[in-house]
Amino acid sequence: MKLQNEDLALIKEKGISEEGLDEQLEMLRRGFPFLRLDSAATPGNGISRLTPEMEIGAITCWEEFLDKGGTVMKMVPASGAASRMFKDLYSFVNGKSERPDTDFMKKFFERIEDFAFFPRLNFITLSNHGLSVDSLVREKRYKDIASSLIDKSGLNYGHLPKALIQFHKVTGTSRTALEEHLAEGAAYAAEKGGNVRVHFTVSEDHLPLVRMKVEEAAGHLGHKYGVRFDISYSEQKPCTDTIAVSSDGTPYRENGELFFRPGGHGALIENLNDLDADVIFIKNIDNVVPDTHRGATIQYKKVLGGTLVAVKQKMDSYARMIAERKADAAAFEEMIAFLHNVLCITHDKTDEMNAEEKAAYIFSKLNRPLRVCGMVRNEGEPGGGPFLVYNHDGTVSPQILESSQIDSKDKNASKILKESTHFNPVDLAVAIHDYDGKKFDLRKYVDKSTGFISEKSREGHDIKALELPGLWNGAMSDWNTLFIEVPAQTFNPVKTVNDLLRPAHQPMPQLAD
Repeated sequence: MKLQNEDLALIKEKGISEEGLDEQLEMLRRGFPFLRLDSAATPGNGISRLTPEMEIGAITCWEEFLDKGGTVMKMVPASGAASRMFKDLYSFVNGKSERPDTDFMKKFFERIEDFAFFPRLNFITLSNHGLSVDSLVREKRYKDIASSLIDKSGLNYGHLPKALIQFHKVTGTSRTALEEHLAEGAAYAAEKGGNVRVHFTVSEDHLPLVRMKVEEAAGHLGHKYGVRFDISYSEQKPCTDTIAVSSDGTPYRENGELFFRPGGHGALIENLNDLDADVIFIKNIDNVVPDTHRGATIQYKKVLGGTLVAVKQKMDSYARMIAERKADAAAFEEMIAFLHNVLCITHDKTDEMNAEEKAAYIFSKLNRPLRVCGMVRNEGEPGGGPFLVYNHDGTVSPQILESSQIDSKDKNASKILKESTHFNPVDLAVAIHDYDGKKFDLRKYVDKSTGFISEKSREGHDIKALELPGLWNGAMSDWNTLFIEVPAQTFNPVKTVNDLLRPAHQPMPQLAD
């Protein structure tokens, strides 16, 4: 593609090279291959189901790690706007019906007082319309209520990030999703000195408001939980934006300028690469519950962290033995068994390797980033999640896949997909240092062939957009991976506003005296 001077200036400003742009266009032209599956990861075959004794051991390991001065950080991807949470309200406000005409909207208005944001919404309707929410309901002015919640003239919830939406009622007040993540971090990620490091990835537009909320909340929450919060922020880097093409494959332009889009959450591997701690927890902004429902979350975060620490120590000791040439044939066999039994990495050619080849192979597998991922049993239709997958070097290892990476026309792949039992709730504990304590360059462990192509509509034009390999999918493809079964109580995402009415997001029922 011949670039104009304006194109060159634009990609230079974004930090994208001409070669990188050509690579993106080639990916959009060529598409991405489906991955070859070995099997679904299930309990006993890629997913570990820990006994109560094993869980206690992992928690003890985690607490000892903290007591010895281990460093911890909690990373929360929080860039997303809350607009999708309120799509049903937008449809209602813009629709013809003046009254709730769907089960969703009927439930919203029937239980409107159960939302944590109700007091503020009531104040806004009084200010804007001179009537309370209850009075507007009696007058059948439902659209005025919905508009007061989502519009800029009201609470503006349709344009705020999820981080700033009031999720939960707390005695005398309420908490946003952001505040709940701080409170959660205090429960399991406080370092020995009482420091709790939390990193939010936010959009440039929302950063000032997020900073203001943190400034307001960190002090009193720190006092409540006896910790100090150390909060940092980052934005998705312009160099991770991806070009869009028209339906004929030519670069799409608006007003003569090349059109780029954010590359999806896989772009955040750059942000993660800039962080530094012995252990980093990763969890989405909308998967959080109030203090009264947080017991299972705290327990299993410690289980994931303790498992990570224990496995990482073993990986490092083996890698160090090889680096220092202290491993003999018996040690190699022990390490291969560890790769197979613990990391679920298999290779049918190890018996044919000589000692030098075996050492190089084992070291290359051990000395890489590690992630321990909580997996929840899928009670609905099977879909993307944990699988055992063939890699480019012929090994089989655990991977987290989206259903779009699996060839639905392949009978064997479809059979394996139907056999899957768990899904990925984005509940990760990761280690990003090598056996010698040096940080890995995480960008070297991305499988670029695992991106996606999505079809969008832009200003009435059909376009194809390139999605980078997902953060917990292809962006971590070459990491070592452990899947641990965690209970469904640890997964409580808020995808729609009515999800906040689920028991996990509501106050505990008061017991009678």
